[in-house]
Amino acid sequence: MALSNTAQSYGSLSKALHWATALSILALIPLGIIANGLPFDTSEQLARKALLFSVHKTLGVTVFFLALVRIAWMIRQPKPAPLHPERRLETFAAEMVHWALYGALVLVPLSGWIHHAATTGFAPIWWPFGQNLPMVPKSETVAHLFAGLHVVFERVLVIALALHIAGALKHRIIDKDGTLARMLPGGGAVAPAPTAPSHRATHILPPLGAIAGFALAIWVGSLLGIYHGKDAAPVARAELAAVASDWQVETGTLSITVSQLSAPVTGAFEDWTAEIAYDPETRTGETTVTVAIPSLTLGSVTGQALEAEFFDATAHPTATYTATIAPAPEGSDAPLMATGLLTLKGVELPLALPFDLSVTEGLAEMTGRATVQRLDFGIGPSYPDEASVGFAVEIDVTLTARRQEG
Repeated sequence: MALSNTAQSYGSLSKALHWATALSILALIPLGIIANGLPFDTSEQLARKALLFSVHKTLGVTVFFLALVRIAWMIRQPKPAPLHPERRLETFAAEMVHWALYGALVLVPLSGWIHHAATTGFAPIWWPFGQNLPMVPKSETVAHLFAGLHVVFERVLVIALALHIAGALKHRIIDKDGTLARMLPGGGAVAPAPTAPSHRATHILPPLGAIAGFALAIWVGSLLGIYHGKDAAPVARAELAAVASDWQVETGTLSITVSQLSAPVTGAFEDWTAEIAYDPETRTGETTVTVAIPSLTLGSVTGQALEAEFFDATAHPTATYTATIAPAPEGSDAPLMATGLLTLKGVELPLALPFDLSVTEGLAEMTGRATVQRLDFGIGPSYPDEASVGFAVEIDVTLTARRQEG
């Protein structure tokens, strides 16, 4: 069988690309549906869900590159002429559906890939090139947008695929012609009608029709509001009272890092306050930090992290850390140490936070790190091993604070 297409038949490469793509899509769609519907209430369930999502994502990226190869080959090849050129509307519809399929085969995996790159955590793509994409920031807004587009483009793919299959069956069962046979393995050449010219798929109207279909689908998705995500019901934010402090925090981050399925996932609390009393001469002081738990963002698992199994942000909307500041013991990794009690999810435990501090003309810059064990605070008790969620949670603090006069 010839590698290239002719006016009468598809070549072996076109057939191979067609059926490889078709089989991948027929696997991808149920994989995504099943993975999305699986529970994740236990460590075993989470691992199973993540496994299926990793297979889905990896196969999706494979389809993306397969589609690019297929489109590039299609553009440079003659396309077998239609067997019924006199049926202009039918021929136009078939061409438009083909273009919709080509577009969906690129846009569905690409939108899913961008959603994956824009968030953190859960079900990596199995390949050695990392999980990020150039020019795609870690952003909940971007992630929600492309998650919605992924759903929209997937619906277009399903509709186009159904129409494509229906057209093939019509040719086979009703018309009883050789249209389907030309794409089957081992299928031979089928001559078009004498008046049917050999043509390349470059007529402008079918691709424009497909583009209009995508635009309509995106518009409908906007009307349905699917680009804003479908997270769990939002948890009411804890209103933190203003604090009177000798040192006023100007900028700062309070982040946590947890291992999920052996991959680090980092998030941050947006709302927190710090009451700080510190004497640079004696290098002693005290501090009270209050954190609004519902302000946490933790990539793709934010909603899960705020649920009762983990932080239980509804029942325990704040966490507090009250500590004294003093020079760190000899041998510590940092010159200063905050030593006190962390109250989280109703549990109060000691926590030592070593940190570095520099003070220049009344402006203090501080960085510190501590590690806690999530099970000590009753976080994730249904995940009693580290196969899915690690025990250790790293807390990182950076801030700049200015000394207040008077």
